[in-house]
Amino acid sequence: MVTSNNTIPVVDLQDLPPNELPKLIAACEEWGCFRLLNFQQFLPATLMSEMKTVARSLIDLPVDIKRRPNVDVISGSGYRDPSARNPLYEALGLYDMSCRADVETFCSQLDASIHQREIIVTYAEAVHKLFVAVVEKLAEGLSVKSEIFGFEKWPCQFRINKYHFTPESVGSHGVHTHTDSGFLTVLQDDECVGGLEVMAKSGEFIAVDPWPGTLFVNLGDVATVWSNGRFRTVKHRVQCKEARVRVSIASFLLGPRETLEPLPELVDNDHPCVYVPTTFEEYRKLRMSTNLHAGEALELLYTSNSEK
Repeated sequence: MVTSNNTIPVVDLQDLPPNELPKLIAACEEWGCFRLLNFQQFLPATLMSEMKTVARSLIDLPVDIKRRPNVDVISGSGYRDPSARNPLYEALGLYDMSCRADVETFCSQLDASIHQREIIVTYAEAVHKLFVAVVEKLAEGLSVKSEIFGFEKWPCQFRINKYHFTPESVGSHGVHTHTDSGFLTVLQDDECVGGLEVMAKSGEFIAVDPWPGTLFVNLGDVATVWSNGRFRTVKHRVQCKEARVRVSIASFLLGPRETLEPLPELVDNDHPCVYVPTTFEEYRKLRMSTNLHAGEALELLYTSNSEK
């Protein structure tokens, strides 16, 4: 069953004084996602528009050019062809857009123009600043010090998504149900073509309709581990609703380069540690090797304190 998106929380980044932070934390605990408003001091509307134009031009390049960046299935880098599982979907990604050298290499491999390169570099820097601002609010809402986990140095993945929706594909999957493996995802969605759906705690899917001038933010598996189970990793999918091409830009704050484990400040006698230590890369490999892509792999990290 699918219902409208009017119950998905909305967070105003400019209106988050300390007494409003519980609303943000509640959105993360109950939904694992929210609409973000008034973020333009970090990511201006003009830059979003320019980046969408660049994204469409890159994803429409000839396949032989799109395949130039190195493909790494585990990290999500390179070009992803339509597959038997997701035949309507293709993507072009870069593992760490916070690394200027990697962004420059990515642009060179795709023969990006000077103007396109400037837009991509500027967008990557702006999204990284936005990630920092949002995570600092999350840390403040949980009463932990954001500097203790060094998230500013976590890799930030970038991906352009394209869905080739046709009259024959209406009603079918664009992308099957999954959770994101990383900490936080910022989605610049298609302004006109919908299809994204998130699963509420009730198990029903909620349609996330286009809302120009906003961003859609969702939490992934790393956020659940990091928060010792407080934050919800949200299952989501993309459905073909109409016969139009859909293009979105997803940015992912992934996880620590070293140990991934619950924050010590969130573990005590009343809240015992839920997950064993791992690393983000090992967890990603675990998801791939077990083919558990909808949050189920988290159960493989349970400690003896976890509810089975």
